[in-house]
Amino acid sequence: MLNKMTPNQRLMLAVAISVIFFVAYTAIFPPEEPENLLANNKTEQSLATNQNSAEQTNTSSTADHAVSDAQNYARNDANTILTVTNKDFILKVDTLGRISSKVLLQDKFNTKEGEQHAQLIPANGMKPLFVRFLEETLNNEAKSVAYISDVSEVTLDGMSKKVTLTQKLSSLTVTKELTFYDDGHYDAVVSLSQDKRYFVYLGQRPRVNETEQMMTVTGAMVYTDDEIVTIVTDGDAEGRKTFSGVELISAFDQYSASIMYGFNKDTNIIIERDRDDNPVVYFEALKNMTFNGYVGQKEYKVLENINPVLTNAIEYGWFTFASKPLFQLLSWLHGIFGNWGWSIIALTLMIRIVLYPLTYKGMVSMQKIKTISPKIKELQAKYKGDPQRMNAAVMDMYKKNNANPLGGCLPMILQIPVFFAIYRVLLNAVELQGAPWMLWVTDLSRMDEFYVLPILMGASMFFQQRLTPNNFTDPMQEKVFKYLPVIFTFFFLTFPSGLVLYWFVNNLFSIAQQTIVNQQFKNAKDAEIAVSDHAQKMEHKEIEKEKLEKKKSKNSTGKNDD
Repeated sequence: MLNKMTPNQRLMLAVAISVIFFVAYTAIFPPEEPENLLANNKTEQSLATNQNSAEQTNTSSTADHAVSDAQNYARNDANTILTVTNKDFILKVDTLGRISSKVLLQDKFNTKEGEQHAQLIPANGMKPLFVRFLEETLNNEAKSVAYISDVSEVTLDGMSKKVTLTQKLSSLTVTKELTFYDDGHYDAVVSLSQDKRYFVYLGQRPRVNETEQMMTVTGAMVYTDDEIVTIVTDGDAEGRKTFSGVELISAFDQYSASIMYGFNKDTNIIIERDRDDNPVVYFEALKNMTFNGYVGQKEYKVLENINPVLTNAIEYGWFTFASKPLFQLLSWLHGIFGNWGWSIIALTLMIRIVLYPLTYKGMVSMQKIKTISPKIKELQAKYKGDPQRMNAAVMDMYKKNNANPLGGCLPMILQIPVFFAIYRVLLNAVELQGAPWMLWVTDLSRMDEFYVLPILMGASMFFQQRLTPNNFTDPMQEKVFKYLPVIFTFFFLTFPSGLVLYWFVNNLFSIAQQTIVNQQFKNAKDAEIAVSDHAQKMEHKEIEKEKLEKKKSKNSTGKNDD
């Protein structure tokens, strides 16, 4: 059962079990393996064969988006009418006028298992540029008549290339003019010989990664001209949602996306659910419809160069307001260091510098609480039977020593949004794919195969605990706290190296800062002891001096009497 849990469920389980002293190995059970999308498509099927009875034409029915057997044929040359190639990718268009395949040729984007080139178009389900008609008879005919391309192969060598696809139906001709570019985007013009009501599909999201990292989001996105982002995650789609004034639509996974943009403001964008409650995105098109598309990795600079609005397709969730500028800062640092690993370290240092006043205040407050904790315990024992008087005495003790019981917690709480923001940046930065740091770390987007970074992170966390003062009154809380480094070490084993590197370096800076604070308190205490000792010595000298003077006076008086 555990190996079928989603990453987020495992996270919740890990937190819950840690509270009750859980067994750490549950945090590293392998995640659910994705279903083999190619298993059901091993035999070639004809386009003119049986139609799926579940596929209807009523636009309000979710069964509209079920793909018939005739459309779920395997990807092969017999069903390909156009192949577009350049040094970075191979794109194919099938006989239904859809983008049926896009393979990334760069090794850094290879799949984790088998080291195969990344395929961005799932074998099953709707594909980009699929056209569905509202009229049932016309729609059934369109699914059985193949498109014809004016060219069969196109090679992009720095210049854009235009291709025309034509589908001739008994009463209608559909024309798709597609212009492809080296950077992976395309321009599309869809025209009908007669005005018919029809819809164009965005296609299902890429499914490149065999395992999804925790806190990653997959599904569909709609970004409107009022800068509102609507995300419908896989498994949570329900009912129908309609949007207008849309800047872009995206079906995305952690690193890649199928995107369409450049719509007229009055274009109706529709999101419905399929039988697995995953979002299906399409739009109602005009007789002559112009728009743009992109299928590829969510690399910030690539998207920005195509159209700055596309950078909004990089999903950071609730922390976008902080994550977006943090990534831009990280990218700027990469321009200086030329290495994403050292850039992460530099970014961590900059964040620590900015947060230094907060963290310093929290550490000082914890030290003060530790210093007066014996006196607090004495007061609690003294007024054990009178809670009201005990609380008053304790608060008075805090006030006299300028100590705030919440001083150690509040600064840490204020840092949480920053930590989550940088976490989201490193989790979603496709730029880390295939990016080496040094020595054994050759890909910051993948786990450390030798587990060196997770172990160093756990060791640094343990050492930081030893340095940090604590005031646990509950033995169970203290035990759980002591085991957290072990738990986090196992928990981080499968995290991307870039994230573990950030956490490890952040721990090192915390250790350095805590050491400074501890030394300051030690110096202050030593100075206080030295002052006290000096005062005692001076007092002792004064007493000895007085005794000596009394003795001299007594001796002098005795001589006078003689």
